[in-house]
Amino acid sequence: MGADITLTAEDGHSFGAYRAEANGTAKGGIVVIQEIFGVNAHIRETCDRFASEGYLAIAPALYDRTDNKNCNLGYTPEDMGIGVALKDAFSWDLCMLDVKSVVAVMAGEGLKVGTVGYCWGGTISYLAGTRLPVAASVVYYGGQIMPYVDEKERCPMLMHFGEQDAGIPLDDVAAIGKAHPDAEVHIYDAGHGFNCDHRGSYDEVAGDLARQRTMALFEKQLV
Repeated sequence: MGADITLTAEDGHSFGAYRAEANGTAKGGIVVIQEIFGVNAHIRETCDRFASEGYLAIAPALYDRTDNKNCNLGYTPEDMGIGVALKDAFSWDLCMLDVKSVVAVMAGEGLKVGTVGYCWGGTISYLAGTRLPVAASVVYYGGQIMPYVDEKERCPMLMHFGEQDAGIPLDDVAAIGKAHPDAEVHIYDAGHGFNCDHRGSYDEVAGDLARQRTMALFEKQLV
């Protein structure tokens, strides 16, 4: 359903992205923001699924600013180590430039734009909701929000967290909810990565419910 494309950020950086065209006339645009594993099979499938439901979906290859272009990792311990190293060496501000360019492409096609991000991308989606002109922001287990928790959201925001997520203390989730009382924050009986059906931590019940809530927000804000 999708195709690899090349985009350019406002600082001149050229990067790859996966673009999945909407089934029929696009109802809106969704920027799909990767985990630490790059624009891999799961992220592409996620874009395809949004597209099948009537949304233009684009996933920017955020690691293209590194030497690891076209990064496509799996979920082995070795892959995890590579992804963590890439993430730790990265700049949130540069990520925002790339996401901003995707938002501009979609807006230029006359679409309202939302973002959704997973893990590392969840925090980037949160920052998009506080810094960019988007109509909705969805966060799946964004574990690095706390340093930016006092930033004010500019759009409706929906957040999904797992109760058994060892990397995101529930105290942090409570603090995020307190700082953003207008955001919709949900906690699921699941661990980290519960949305990804390529991972052992996948939880079908939690993933389905989170997706229903995500699609309801996009339907309300983007259509």
